[in-house]
Amino acid sequence: DGLRALAVIAVILFHAGVVGFSGGYVGVDIFFVISGYLITSILLSDMTKGTFSLVGFYERRVRRILPALFFVILISVPFAWIWLIPSDMEAFSKSILAVIALVANIFFWRSSGYFHSGAEFKYLLHTWSLSVEEQYYLFFPIVLLIFWRAGIFRLTVLVLIVGLLSLGLSELATYYKPVASFYLLPTRAWELMAGSLVALVLFKRGARVSGGVLSEVFGAAGLCMLLYSIFWFDSNTPFPGLYTLVPVLGTMAVIVFANVHTVVGRLLGAGVFVGAGLISYSVYLWHQPILAFARHNGILDFNAPKLVVYCSVLSVLSYFTWRYVEQPFRDRDRFSRQSVF
Repeated sequence: DGLRALAVIAVILFHAGVVGFSGGYVGVDIFFVISGYLITSILLSDMTKGTFSLVGFYERRVRRILPALFFVILISVPFAWIWLIPSDMEAFSKSILAVIALVANIFFWRSSGYFHSGAEFKYLLHTWSLSVEEQYYLFFPIVLLIFWRAGIFRLTVLVLIVGLLSLGLSELATYYKPVASFYLLPTRAWELMAGSLVALVLFKRGARVSGGVLSEVFGAAGLCMLLYSIFWFDSNTPFPGLYTLVPVLGTMAVIVFANVHTVVGRLLGAGVFVGAGLISYSVYLWHQPILAFARHNGILDFNAPKLVVYCSVLSVLSYFTWRYVEQPFRDRDRFSRQSVF
């Protein structure tokens, strides 16, 4: 949760144009590694216990992702209808269809670049990363199920090979097809595979790394790599090629080495970060529509007072969505599998 908080804060301040957060977009890469790690850990646990169910896995993903996402879209529609001119409303409507079809990343790849002029006015631009994760969720459990009997070592080697191939493709495409490289799963899969690799290694090892000097050093080094990326990368940094290794390896180091016995672990485990991390998904969903609506209404720069108002509105909406949409739909006693699907 502390890592999630760091990631979402970086993304928000980058999209708001706050000086100093020129590389805040790497927050998405942090999310990718976290997702790969958590999803693989859950799948390995279920398969070891013999309780794995493909339908059950998809049900958990639906409960986690779709209710809050659809709620944010639903609330955004009337404001878009009131404020947008017809051409912008048409583009917004098409993006909604792309989100529902789990292909928002493909839609935005075909329509504009992430750093191009006008991108900040797109209400659902941030959903490209959700589509990348959703596509990963569709295929990875099936691959894991097929190769599970081959053993953890062979499975780890397979994930490593796929990750390296994806990284090589990402580096190549970043220079020749940069927009496609930024948005599409084949060039982003290696970041999710990095998280999966951590889960596989820790699963085989049997435990996470505990305290000690190495944990302190590598945990701190990981956090420094993340902060370096956030503060020093910018829109001119070739991305997501080899430069992306900095935030990805930093996230991996924090996951492996930072724990309650280390300074970094205690810092990221502080209540304020954990609280922000708990509602980070709703924060991520709301931040871009609010920014885009503000910019469509003439607020192009966010000085300190405007930023305070923006963050306050964002916090209230995010907490409400987490408390009254996310939490209820994750409760199987309130919403059965049949009703969710």
